Amino acid sequence: MNDNPLLLLVCAAAGLYTAWLWLADFRSARSGRPNPRALPGALPASTQGCLVAVAGALVITAAETWGEEWLGLSAAQSKMTVLFGGYTLVAAFVEELIFRGFIVVEGRGAAAKWAGAVGASVLFAALHPFLWEWTKGQPFQLTLTPKGWFSTGAVFVSSLWFYAMRFATRLNPRSSLLPCFSAHLGKNLAVFAIKAAQGFVTGAW
Repeated sequence: MNDNPLLLLVCAAAGLYTAWLWLADFRSARSGRPNPRALPGALPASTQGCLVAVAGALVITAAETWGEEWLGLSAAQSKMTVLFGGYTLVAAFVEELIFRGFIVVEGRGAAAKWAGAVGASVLFAALHPFLWEWTKGQPFQLTLTPKGWFSTGAVFVSSLWFYAMRFATRLNPRSSLLPCFSAHLGKNLAVFAIKAAQGFVTGAW
């Protein structure tokens, strides 16, 4: 997808439309007229909850970057364009809506809730193309490299943090998705900035 600007623009447009729908539900809830069929987590959250979520995501990103340097994996990271970097910001919203919004076990106790979060995080990490590759004209193939395992592990940890922010009773009593969006957006922005600083952003599109 990184080398297909048209596909990126189409996917980004679809993601922005979904974000617009969620924002309409959020505004309805904030005004005291909640939509009974609202999208998941379209509820207000505290500034403190969002800031804690972002701080945790940035700590994870910093640890991931340091780990890559320490293990000598930095040179093996993927390159991206500015357009793809922008797309990842929209994708952060869609991914949170799907995983931390829809794929959540509720009403069955803490053990089931966290078991569901761990299972969904395994799926979330596996869907990121670090341990596999499927490009145009090429068959699907596994890429079980040290960098692939490390990056997949980092995505798994990030996913658990996002779920923790959705479940944080004191910081996020209404189970809003705002802290999750904030954390994921902060992480993706940090990744783009780090790649740009290291010379892995290759052009506009």
